[in-house]
Amino acid sequence: MTTSIASPAAAPTAAVPGPAAVIDTGRVAGLIHQLLAELGEDPAREGLTGTPDRVAAWWNAFLSRDGAATATCFTESQLGGQLVIVGGMSVWSLCEHHMLPMNLQVTAGYVPDGEVVGLSKFGRIAQHFAARLQVQERFTRQVAEYLNGVIGHEDVTVAVRGLHLCMSMRGVRMEEARTTTVHSGGRFGTDPVLSQQFLTLTTGLWGAP
Repeated sequence: MTTSIASPAAAPTAAVPGPAAVIDTGRVAGLIHQLLAELGEDPAREGLTGTPDRVAAWWNAFLSRDGAATATCFTESQLGGQLVIVGGMSVWSLCEHHMLPMNLQVTAGYVPDGEVVGLSKFGRIAQHFAARLQVQERFTRQVAEYLNGVIGHEDVTVAVRGLHLCMSMRGVRMEEARTTTVHSGGRFGTDPVLSQQFLTLTTGLWGAP
């Protein structure tokens, strides 16, 4: 397992991501047809008929991000100092180095200050930043910085545990390898007790590899 920990002195507020570019699915299908031919396949044979169109449709659906990252907050004035952890979020993304899938298990923690974030929004935010060519380290930072902007302060931490097929099915082919990234800000970067509480509960949610 590889672990990287980032604790920026002043994490910038993440901007609301803009709309994805329009994808020409017809052209993508043509490129997939060409790829199959270059790989020695017959795109017209039984089993591959329609495959270029299906692959193009998948790329279009996967990369068509919407405004799902919009988060709702609710006023809760009696929760100062409480640690909130949202875990069990599993999203798929694509490694931009090899264009192979990676499964990312996401856990986010924050300290409320007068309001709480709607729980379902954590999963939507994770899905939003996963729907692109990515690297796990950047994904972790993007989710954390976006939450900073939603919550209005930097007492946010995000941990991600990734299974990368570019490591499991190519190269060294280590199927049990996992990569862990942690992005911590505010009190999570300065309070070792708070940080340890989050990491202990997070590793408990993940369980054994």
